[in-house]
Order: sequence, then structure tokens, then C-alpha cells
Amino acid sequence: MQSQIVAGQTDDTPRKGVCLHYLDWLRVLAILFVFVYHSSRFFNMEDWHVKNPTWYPWVEVWNRFATTWMLPLIFVISGASLFYAVGKGGGGTHAVGKFVKDKALRLLVPLAMCDFTHASLQVYLERLSHGQFSGSYFQFLPHYFQGVYDESNPASGNFAVTGMHLWYLFWLFLFSIILYPLLRWLKGGGRGALSRLGDLLALPGAVYALALPTLLLLTLANPSGPVMAQEEGGWSVVIYLWLLLAGFVVVSHDRLQASIQRLRWPSLPVALVLAGLVIFLVGLGEGPAFGTPRFALAFGLRALSSWCFIVAILGFGRKHLNFSTPFLKYANEAVLPFYILHQTVLLCVGYLSCNGPSPTCSSGPSSCRLRSPSSWPCTSSWCGASTLCVSCSG
Repeated sequence: MQSQIVAGQTDDTPRKGVCLHYLDWLRVLAILFVFVYHSSRFFNMEDWHVKNPTWYPWVEVWNRFATTWMLPLIFVISGASLFYAVGKGGGGTHAVGKFVKDKALRLLVPLAMCDFTHASLQVYLERLSHGQFSGSYFQFLPHYFQGVYDESNPASGNFAVTGMHLWYLFWLFLFSIILYPLLRWLKGGGRGALSRLGDLLALPGAVYALALPTLLLLTLANPSGPVMAQEEGGWSVVIYLWLLLAGFVVVSHDRLQASIQRLRWPSLPVALVLAGLVIFLVGLGEGPAFGTPRFALAFGLRALSSWCFIVAILGFGRKHLNFSTPFLKYANEAVLPFYILHQTVLLCVGYLSCNGPSPTCSSGPSSCRLRSPSSWPCTSSWCGASTLCVSCSG
């Protein structure tokens, strides 16, 4: 999560020295939205680390709406950051080493710190709330280092290699290393090809073609097969790899960004309508079987809806958020520690609220019981303030 994305130097890229502040704003707002989304996970249908005794259909609908665009947008923004990170420090092995070192410090170090500190508390609360362990946190700690945590298979172990909610940092690092040779070429010898691709995508409506790889993967690849089986945040991680590359391409071309800005209004209602159709076609159960026309239609529409949301959000951001304030500079520094800590704080408060000694409390934050979503704003606000205070104190 890098601050103050600065533009490149060719005629086809944004002008030299121009800061794309709207991407910084969208990054900060997207991480805050992740916090709100996680606050709602206590109440939706799908199992989670800690759950409220009652789930609510409308919260499940909200969750499905949020996952349509939330993580895809974050990976597109991360791809934009990669455009300016690739090529720093000159060429040759020195540039490669600098890139890998920078990504390791930004992504792997926070992940490792979480693995060996508060991720264990999240796993403990999950095992405790699901009846898979009884005892104190300190009694659980030796068990934390036994096996590797797998949310779908409690018997596999407890050590959270990807840091629970920090899987984003793990995959972002891995994908950045995988894509680096291609991205380095696109900014060097392949700059002409990248410019021509940007010219093509800047044509009226052509940017929607970037949804095609996601559409093909969702409709043609078996979700249980080797390509699509690894899923995080509602999407296969292979799709995140593509979106990272798409973000790199989008930010590489000034006229392409201008085209996205012009398409913001048409994209938003289309995205909303398609998201509603997807929820209707899939339902709140397991959804249609792979290989059926209903499956292909539903997930094809989901791919289109997701990309339309991304186009709309990027377009509105470029139009209205391309400015800097002292708060933005501060938020850029605070957003990563906030992201690292927020779920641990949420789960602690959620566990006390869902599994406390009584459904109400006379005072304190646990008085915001998670017995119904009406307590959601109260608990979310308290958790957000607590997490922000802790993250800023560092």
C-alpha cells in the first residue's frame, strides 16, 4: 500500500510529476470498506471465525454485493501501484533486487509479524467459538504451531501461514514477483506494445474488453478444478492475477484513464442491475451447478458487473478525488497498520458480544451486542476507533 502514486514519463502515460491522488483516496476508502464488510460477517449465512447465533438474509445479500467489486478493485489499484514501482533503481539485477527487497519489506514483513503475533488470537477465537478447543489463550499457544491453518479443514492445523485476513499481502507479493519480468519488459522494450494496447482500449467502450478474461475463467473453468480451486475474498486468486495486470495497463495510459472517467455514469447503473441479476440467479444457497446454462449466465454477468463497478469507481475517483490533503498523506501511512489490525480487534469484540455471559451489558463496548444487525454501526464504530488508535500509536 504505497503512498502518492506519481505518473510516468512518456506521452502515453500520465504527465511526469503528476500525482494520481484519486488512486490513493480509493485505496484508503477501499480498506475502510473492507472493515465495514468484515463487521457484517458475523451476521451473514456463510461460516466465519466468529458467528452471531442468528444470520440475516439481507446481510447475506449485502455481502454478495460487496464481494462483487471490493477485492477486484483493490487488486486493480495494486496493479496501478506496480506500474510506478517497476523500473525504479535503473536496470539489470540491481533493479530486480531493489524491487524484490521493497516488496518483501512492504508485504512479507507485516505478514510474518502477524503470523507470529495476533493471528494466533484469531485462530484461538475461532477454535473456541466453534467448540474445537477449550482453555485459555496461553494454553492454546503451543497448539498454534501445529500444522497449517485451513478454514475449510480444522483438522489440518492452526498456524496461519497467510496471516488470516492478510492473504492479500501474500498473494500480492507472489503475483508481483511472477509478473515482474513481463511488467519490466512493458516499461522497457515493450513500451510501444503497451502504448498501442492503451490506444486500443481508449477507444469508446473498448475498456470493457478487460472483463473478458475474468468472464471466460468464471464460465469455462471448473470452480473445483486446479485453476480456480484456490479462492479468497469471493474470487479465485487466478482472477486477482489478471486484475493486477489490468490495473497496470489502465494506469499506463492517460487517454485510457480519461475514457474510463467518461464511462463512469453508464457503468454504474449497469453494474448495479447486473449485480442484482446475479444474486437472483445464484440465490442464497449453493447456486447453480457448473456446466449448466444458468451457471454460465450468472457468473458471466458477475464478471461484467465487477468490471463495470471498477470502471465506475475509477471514473468517479478520477473526476472528484484527484486532490491531496494532509489527511490523505496521513491516511496513506495509517491504512496498512489499520488493515493489519482491524480483523483481530473485530473478532475480539465480536466474540465477547456473541459469546459473552449475558445478551446485554450495562456499560462498555460489549453493550453493543451482536444479537441483531442494529448493533452493527455501534460495534463497527467502536472497533474502528480502537483499531485506528492502536495502529496510529505505532
